Amino acid sequence: QVQLVESGGGLVQTEGSLRLSCAASGRTSSTYTMAWFRQAPGKEREFVAAISVSGGNTYYADSVKGRFTISRDNAKNTVYLQMNSLKPEDTADYYCATTSNPWFFGSAVRSANRYDYWGQGTQVTVSS
Repeated sequence: QVQLVESGGGLVQTEGSLRLSCAASGRTSSTYTMAWFRQAPGKEREFVAAISVSGGNTYYADSVKGRFTISRDNAKNTVYLQMNSLKPEDTADYYCATTSNPWFFGSAVRSANRYDYWGQGTQVTVSS
């Protein structure tokens, strides 16, 4: 069992910044690739960013590339999402996810249904 708890969401203005955190607990030895997804009202959950267990590989949705940065601190069992230059279209509930599969790669990184564990979400609202 792995528990993921997100924090750091809030209300910001356009061009503002937020840093989301996701703390993992439980069987953290089973956490490999970690990712952020988001879901806006009326839309499906979409991929935002992912990072490999060592942090050596990162992946971003085109919509956030250059604005968001994913990172992780394995000593703290925490993954972060630094969000800069926020836009109203970034408004969504943001979810942290991880997989227990050490061979996780390829298109699976961007697919929500390939992740094993999910946090409860944290809300991000960007006002114009």
